[in-house]
Amino acid sequence: MKFASTALALGIVASFASGNSALAQGAGPGAAYNFERGFPAGDTAQRARDDADLQRAITAYRFWYPTVSNEGIFNGNRSVGIEDGKAWGIAAAGPRQLGFTLNSDTPYGSGVLDLSGGPMVIELPPGAFIGLVDDHHQGWVLDMGLPGPDAGKGGKHLVLPPDYKGKLPAGYFTGRSKSLKNLFALRALPVGGDVAKAMAALRAVKIYPLASAAKPQPLKVVDTTAIRMDSSSLRWEDNIQFWQQLAKIIEAEPLVPSFLPMYGLLAELGIAKGKPFSPDARMTAILERAARAGRDQMLVSAFASNRPDRVNWPDRKWEWVGLVPGSAQFETPSGLDLEARDRWFAQAIVTSPAMFRRNAGAGSLYWLSAMDSSGAYLDGGKNYRLTIPQPVPGKLFWSVTVYDSATRSQVQTDQDKAALRSLFELKDVKTTAPLDLHFGPTAPAGQEGRWIKTEPGKGWFAYIRIYGPEAAAFDKSWKPGDFEAVNP
Repeated sequence: MKFASTALALGIVASFASGNSALAQGAGPGAAYNFERGFPAGDTAQRARDDADLQRAITAYRFWYPTVSNEGIFNGNRSVGIEDGKAWGIAAAGPRQLGFTLNSDTPYGSGVLDLSGGPMVIELPPGAFIGLVDDHHQGWVLDMGLPGPDAGKGGKHLVLPPDYKGKLPAGYFTGRSKSLKNLFALRALPVGGDVAKAMAALRAVKIYPLASAAKPQPLKVVDTTAIRMDSSSLRWEDNIQFWQQLAKIIEAEPLVPSFLPMYGLLAELGIAKGKPFSPDARMTAILERAARAGRDQMLVSAFASNRPDRVNWPDRKWEWVGLVPGSAQFETPSGLDLEARDRWFAQAIVTSPAMFRRNAGAGSLYWLSAMDSSGAYLDGGKNYRLTIPQPVPGKLFWSVTVYDSATRSQVQTDQDKAALRSLFELKDVKTTAPLDLHFGPTAPAGQEGRWIKTEPGKGWFAYIRIYGPEAAAFDKSWKPGDFEAVNP
């Protein structure tokens, strides 16, 4: 992550911590401490200590959430036998791949770049790729492919470890990481709907250590298309495992100088480099409570934000997913946008300046809707219709993807489908008339090909994605309908 100074990180501490005292054990909103002759009386000292530790823990949770979330991605690959720095996975993804707002629009490739042995090279052939490298903390390192400096013409990208002091070779696009473990993520656009060709394009990518550049021995490529995977941090995010995973990362990775105030918070909670993490019963209870509260606060930012700038059309329920245009790390001239940061990482993964651009020709854009036209949250037991005006202002393609609100991953049903895509299910529709799409437990007669199944008893939300967006996607001259509840 990229911070201007330690002072900015200190601002994060103060901003995150404010307002959390009402969550402290035994204290209700506005509860006061009892002092006599200037000294804490009765149980005040213990309550104050518990309150302070809980505030620190909630602050730390929200700051370090992207780090632990990224570890979930790493662990997903490891769980199917893809070892760090030895292989990477590719997939024509679907609902069987659990991960925060993953989509089925394009085949994916991802893996761990391990820089402990020195710089790594990613060699892209020419083609329709969109890719990036983020560090262990989901801080942006470099872009590749169409949004990157190679602009889809191919090239060699070099990822440097934090302390690399060697001579930089010529002919590479270079980025320096703040960590040893890094996420490499790449998608190959299925031009014309040709998934097999896009998968072949991913297989042509070469990843290898710079030290072996004279005779490259690329990392092995593993196809995980048919494998059920969990690349999320869901199993850790609301319990003590969050802190256990974070402690391992802090021990393994070099310190990031601009994070020093946040390391200080962790030290107060018993997590420090070079020391074992072994919380007692009191601290374990506080940390677990903080994990639940921190996660829930982030979900409110994701699905119930009251930020006025989240709205693109005042008469629609669709919202911008990213709230800071063009910033890889949610930075503004006046500081770090904490609400935008929480909102993004509660529901999504990876960051890059290209992901948040709002101009014609940007790589892609994302709108979120979690409510129907009446303002009620979307219900898996109800049927809905969504009207999409045609043509959609995208040079490449577009899609609507449905996500389970509990997992923030594609809905999993016996339909085994979560998206309606212009390159696939909708490739033959006329682009001169509005298009009705359908969502719910029951398909309208004759509309099965334009329908995504949802499960009663579950909530869901949707993303509209437009790839290669045109001006009408930004100037409000084009706007989608809202989800309208209908009878089956």
